[in-house]
Amino acid sequence: MRSRQLSAALIAIFCLLSVSSLSTALALGRGGELILLPTEIHLSSPEARQTLITQWRDEGLFQEQITAGVELQSSNEKVVRIENGVAIPVGNGTAVITASYSRFLRNYAPTAKVTVTNIDQPFQWSFRNHVESVLSKQGCNGGACHGARAGQKGFRLTLFGFDVDADYTYLTRQAVGRRIVPTDPGRSLILTKPTGLLPHKGGVKLEAGSLEYRVLSEWIAAGVPGPRDDDPQIESVEVLPKYSSQGYLGAKAIGNTQQLIVLARFSDGHVEDATRWAKYTSTAASVASVDERGLVKIVGPGEGAIKVWYLNYNAMAYLTVPYPNQVESQVFAQAERRNFIDDKVLAKLQALGVPPSPRANDATFLRRAFLDTIGTLPTADEARAFLADPAADKRDRVIDHLLTRPEFVDYWAYKWSDLLLLSGERLRPKALETYYAWIRKAVADNKPWDQFAREVVTATGSTHENGAANFYGLHQDPEDMAETTAQAFMGLSIGCAKCHNHPLEKWTNDQYFAFANLFSRVRAKGWGGDYRNGDGLRIVYSDTQGELIQPSRGVPQQPCPLDGKPVAFEATGDRRLAVADWLASPENPYFTRAVVNRVWANYFGVGLVEAVDDMRLTNPASNEVLLAAASRYLIENKYDLRELMRAILQSATYQRDSTPLAENKADERFYSRYYPRRLKAEVLLDAIAQATAVPTDFKTGTPDSRKPGTAIPNIKRAIQLPDGYVDSYFLTAFGKPDRLITCECERSNEPSMTQVLHLYNGETVNKKLATPGSAAEKAAAETDNARIVDDLYLSALARLPTEAERGPLVAELSAAKPDERRQAIEDLYWSVLTSREFLFNH
Repeated sequence: MRSRQLSAALIAIFCLLSVSSLSTALALGRGGELILLPTEIHLSSPEARQTLITQWRDEGLFQEQITAGVELQSSNEKVVRIENGVAIPVGNGTAVITASYSRFLRNYAPTAKVTVTNIDQPFQWSFRNHVESVLSKQGCNGGACHGARAGQKGFRLTLFGFDVDADYTYLTRQAVGRRIVPTDPGRSLILTKPTGLLPHKGGVKLEAGSLEYRVLSEWIAAGVPGPRDDDPQIESVEVLPKYSSQGYLGAKAIGNTQQLIVLARFSDGHVEDATRWAKYTSTAASVASVDERGLVKIVGPGEGAIKVWYLNYNAMAYLTVPYPNQVESQVFAQAERRNFIDDKVLAKLQALGVPPSPRANDATFLRRAFLDTIGTLPTADEARAFLADPAADKRDRVIDHLLTRPEFVDYWAYKWSDLLLLSGERLRPKALETYYAWIRKAVADNKPWDQFAREVVTATGSTHENGAANFYGLHQDPEDMAETTAQAFMGLSIGCAKCHNHPLEKWTNDQYFAFANLFSRVRAKGWGGDYRNGDGLRIVYSDTQGELIQPSRGVPQQPCPLDGKPVAFEATGDRRLAVADWLASPENPYFTRAVVNRVWANYFGVGLVEAVDDMRLTNPASNEVLLAAASRYLIENKYDLRELMRAILQSATYQRDSTPLAENKADERFYSRYYPRRLKAEVLLDAIAQATAVPTDFKTGTPDSRKPGTAIPNIKRAIQLPDGYVDSYFLTAFGKPDRLITCECERSNEPSMTQVLHLYNGETVNKKLATPGSAAEKAAAETDNARIVDDLYLSALARLPTEAERGPLVAELSAAKPDERRQAIEDLYWSVLTSREFLFNH
């Protein structure tokens, strides 16, 4: 009887709970601990404040924030008091803040130690660290406002406050000092305009009486003290709750909120709560939104991140939000695992509640692996033999074979030629020939990627003898060399930092010119002229003197790799050796990740980081743990790219079917299935040529479009082309890059009406089918109609037709009159070669 009464009481309690409280209760019921963040607090001035949150942590992952029912108490209110969840200093000393929380007969009391210092010392707002943060937070120095190159209405600030000395001058010295009125701060234009007292095109940006208003007004009243050399300099930004060992805050539920805490660490050791002053941006609006005070709201499933920016420093807070699928844990436990890739992918899928698709059939795998690895279709005989092979290891044997095929060299030499911008529009034929030959030999020799990069960056000598030296034929000023090196080998676009601190990354204007100065002594003799004149011969060498002047400072920056060790000005050795040592070092956090991401994107169509060459901090990977593991794997295998490719090809992840399940059809980033994608322009053209048995005749491009190009001898496949500057309507229509900039964005995989019309009515498919000796003509001589259909399907799709497909097609061919048979066969070929199954890798 007592048991029934207890059960009824529990049911009544549960009915009174909100859904949010119920989820919290269930979370608390499964173990874990309640944490008060930050766990240690240092308040070092009368104006110091610290936002507090209580967070549930379970199995190393931070779960939901606990707000209702939490009481914060100070052990000594003469040292620190609590007001609206914020710790406020009162007097020097130490105290303990306790978060009291009771639920379901359990009491929790996490604590945080507080140390208060300098409460009795004079305080003054810092222009560098406080005034600039107010201007940035309110958007005053943004690109759309006074941070524009020309400013607004005669008032200019440096973009996002990257030059505090210049900003101080603009505020206090320009316009005869009208923007600042020290004797009556309230009359200063920087207060009257943003508060709306005077007309302001930017609207109201400040509320009179707000903390932001007080910072500006008190700074003015103090005599507008400027930035000083001994000011504490910001060194890092930290976001709480901290990431878990997996790199993420942990699972969140749709509708939950999460307050972020931002801590800024300075060169003198003190820490400030920058939560109020930081700027927040959600990288995935469909997953989470964030307000101006760092309160995150979960709005949908998937993976999201919040970018946090403060005083030109960035940090990220990552969120994993499960999909509303009911997937048993055994689905993931029983899923096929071939190597570390599968372990990391399945862990992510389980966290998201997204089940993996089953294994693709043999025909799909064969065609997929051929196209992704060597850019070539399997022949009908190869497909027939593979499908008939009963051996369990046949997929691994095909993988090993593909990695040694001559077409592998064609395909990857072409890919790296895209990266390094080989084009007859910018290089003369002899220079282009030696550059391509160098790349091709490097692929054929399986040259480790770190050695490949090192030889490019440090290349010297004749561009007609050392192909890699043409890198400095294409890029002839230090800034261009630095930017291309960073983009090609680290996936970093640092160009924005040439004019100001990078708005999306941590790179400063000073770092940009320090890095570019490493290339300031690269010289070349014998400029070979443009495309029409000269032979393109240059002799590349390193001089012993010369510096790159930073425009904003009028002096050179000490040469230094990004996040590397500086090189002495007086050193006379080739500075590029320092670049190469730093670039190809396993400790370089960018180099290995960049090439891993490029290779991964080739095989999956979607990089772990998208876009594939946008590897900035503020563009997070879809699976950071996997990217880190793959990078370690490449380092352990001494930068052997074929070993990385082998691991990818052998993984169950790569070999999954592309047909989505109901529970994973929304997944476009986490590799629960293979993502179908249209064949690249060059691969598609070669596939059409192979299926029709009619090779393509290629012609060079020309500077003068009115002149026809000349035939390119001995080249019958697009992936063998050394020169990206070719005359091909098909390649242009289907998105071949021009090789003018180091950016994957040059290649377009977007469908267009031009592509559709060309496939249906253009010359490429129709002309090849009508050419004497084509596969269609040979098929017309075959009397076995079923074999014609089978051979076409095997050569184009790497599979046999189903009975539902074979029957009608055989009947159609059998019904054709003798004088119509060739046309019927051409129609059959045309229908297959323009089908989605042929045009896409799946």
